[in-house]
Amino acid sequence: MVDALSHHAYLFPMTDASVQDTLLPPLLRDLFPARQVHGAVGRVMLRVQHVLDTEIAAGAAGRDRAGGYPHQAMAALKATGILALAVPCAWGGLGMAQDLSLELMLRIAVADPAVAQIYKVHDDLVREIFACAPPDLRQRLAHRIVQDHAILGMAVAENGRTADGFLQTLARPCPNGTHALSGRKIYATGASGADLVAVSSFDPVRAQQAGSIRAGVRMDLVPHDAPGLVFHHDWDRMGQRATDSGTVTLEDVKVKDQWNALDPDAVLPLHVALRFQAGFSAILTGIGIGALRAVCAFVPERARPWGAAGVDSADQDPYVRRLLGEIGADLFAAYCSVMHAGTMLDRYEGGQASRNAAAMAASAARSVATRAALRAAADAPAAAGARGTDAVNGLDRYWRDARTLSLHDPVDWKNAEIGRHLLTGWEPEPGLYQ
Repeated sequence: MVDALSHHAYLFPMTDASVQDTLLPPLLRDLFPARQVHGAVGRVMLRVQHVLDTEIAAGAAGRDRAGGYPHQAMAALKATGILALAVPCAWGGLGMAQDLSLELMLRIAVADPAVAQIYKVHDDLVREIFACAPPDLRQRLAHRIVQDHAILGMAVAENGRTADGFLQTLARPCPNGTHALSGRKIYATGASGADLVAVSSFDPVRAQQAGSIRAGVRMDLVPHDAPGLVFHHDWDRMGQRATDSGTVTLEDVKVKDQWNALDPDAVLPLHVALRFQAGFSAILTGIGIGALRAVCAFVPERARPWGAAGVDSADQDPYVRRLLGEIGADLFAAYCSVMHAGTMLDRYEGGQASRNAAAMAASAARSVATRAALRAAADAPAAAGARGTDAVNGLDRYWRDARTLSLHDPVDWKNAEIGRHLLTGWEPEPGLYQ
């Protein structure tokens, strides 16, 4: 790890003499142009972009075919300092703003959407935990992330009757300030390769004593090698295959209460779900841009023009140009929506915007990004022609990834919430998905 850090520091020095304004390269010509980012955050983002371009993007199709956790890709990202970006400045991190966080997720998704989703989980958890955890845990966690390059994974979802049931994993009080966790988790994204796994559970004894269900809810940070914590590596979905988001079981996993990230008296942030949705929108948009980039590179070099077009190369075909232009315009709208959602989240955190304004922006981004990504992934390959379907090109993975990610929760509910607000002025109450 030290050698990798030294290598990247040599390529992009982090001294006062470094360029203060970092220019991230264009994602796709002038439709998605270069972006200027200031200071230390920009320098880390530039190192990340270098790793994406030189180490991660080329192996994405292979990781998709193989499945499993992308250990080498995540190790390369760790070496850039990316994990400390979301840690608040007060705790030794870089305090990256929401819109830049979404920009980063999007750029990682262009290279490999599975890697982007694993990083997204870490970013989401860090922001949530540092908002509601006890101060002593924040200090210990900041050290683990900033100094030890620890990455967080998540084991929260459970196979309840509805998608929002999360109280089946039980926490049993034990002596000496510990609890024993037992239960089964599904869709545990990033958990199998994480250094610390955020595990939700419910302590019925505590809830009864306090007379509050909330008092019994826990979020423990469990070491990856804790006895009784088992990763089943059974993720077998059609897309996002390299997230290894499979089943995790816990059999009397002992945890120290000092690693419970939910302070019983803390006021939980009201925009966690909005940030969660905005991240999905960023990754979906990145998938769409990745698909469009792949096709735009393929068409001039390898696609054959249709005879009736009367042109010498496929990139001169007006219908190919129209198709890819429309897809590009849709993705541009999605990109702008995602960045606006990030801006509104920052404004809400700063007390400059209402939660509902942030909610409408996040829901709109989710709606636009879903449509744009699915169309790009499904229709852009038409410009490549039949030879574009050769397995070596891997164009199918973009649709599989977009479709799989888009089904995390129904986007129709986002559209309905926007419509209800427009018609009646209704404002969604904070919840797991709104």
